[in-house]
Amino acid sequence: MLYEGYLKYMKAKYGERSQGTYFMAGEDLISKLPDSLITQILLYLPIKDIVRTSSLSSRWKSLWLLIPRLDLDSEEFQDYNAFVGFMNKFIDFSGEEKICLDKLKLSSRKTVNDLPCVTRWIDFVVRRKLKHLDVECLVNRKFLEEMPLSLYVCDTLVNLRLHRVLLGKFEAVSLPCLKTMRLEENVYANDVVLESLISSCPVLKDLIILRMFEDNVKVLRVHSLTLTSLNIDFNFGEGDDFVDGFDKKVSGVLIDAPRLKYLKFQDDLSGSKIITNSGSLAKVNVVYVFNENDCADVVDIPRRNMVRNFLTSISGVSDMKISQHFVEFLYYYKDFDPLPQFCNLSRLKAEISLYFLEILPTILESCPNLKSLVMVLVMTRTTLELLLKIL
Repeated sequence: MLYEGYLKYMKAKYGERSQGTYFMAGEDLISKLPDSLITQILLYLPIKDIVRTSSLSSRWKSLWLLIPRLDLDSEEFQDYNAFVGFMNKFIDFSGEEKICLDKLKLSSRKTVNDLPCVTRWIDFVVRRKLKHLDVECLVNRKFLEEMPLSLYVCDTLVNLRLHRVLLGKFEAVSLPCLKTMRLEENVYANDVVLESLISSCPVLKDLIILRMFEDNVKVLRVHSLTLTSLNIDFNFGEGDDFVDGFDKKVSGVLIDAPRLKYLKFQDDLSGSKIITNSGSLAKVNVVYVFNENDCADVVDIPRRNMVRNFLTSISGVSDMKISQHFVEFLYYYKDFDPLPQFCNLSRLKAEISLYFLEILPTILESCPNLKSLVMVLVMTRTTLELLLKIL
């Protein structure tokens, strides 16, 4: 297996050659290679085979700890206990040796009977100058594992992805090197935890937030002086029963990112949507922002002002994509307020159904400098049958 990994590495580096080019029969060339090259070869092997190399000789005993990247999935082990056992041995062994782990991807799928362990593992690796961390816990929200306090003050992290974990309260947060952060379906102690986590990243460029109903966040506040790309997606979560406990009137999204260039917005659940300092915004993808209830509420002056301000805040973009749902909202909104002028807009892609085609001239009138228009006609089976009859 190690030899196959060696060949794969050599072929990738030097191209296809005969095996004789690489070695002479009976000669152990691999052990003659420098540690740095061997660790590159080991990257091509499954994690179980990598660990087995530690039994080859005294030199190989700790060589695998020099591997800069580790990708672990509990599904690749016989059972969850085997997965936990492996990680515990790795941590115990690594505590005695100097590890060079640069990137860790950890995917954990546990049940109610499995003991918590991810918190300890994350605490161990982030204390050893990790740069890239990807944690995916595919569990019910009742059994989420809390991230250690050490994660919030890791001064080497560059990329961070957290999926279905608990982010509790902390006394301090400082992530000076973090540039990319993906927060997916997590639960937070409160609004302040998420707000502080975002605002305490002085070089953050790319932020993705995928929310679910039961995340304990009423108002999502994104304050960043460096952020250039933002993706917000608010989902229903783990069942419609959580909808009853959600108060839309006190929920909202506030975005204050003066260097933001790209925004994808998919949240018609939060009540208030406010974007300030949007002068740098160049490209938007608007999926869900307002729903049918908002259409009924546009007669409410304060709410109408909020909608108008949101539309105005994105009116300076040059490239825009709007979904069928957003087009339908504009269809009803135009009867109460004129659409703002999108004077810089040169590219527009719009999804639209046959029922709302008459909004198209109104949209085009608000885009006087449009150069490219792509329309995606969305049809149900009923409308398709009707169209075929007409044709």
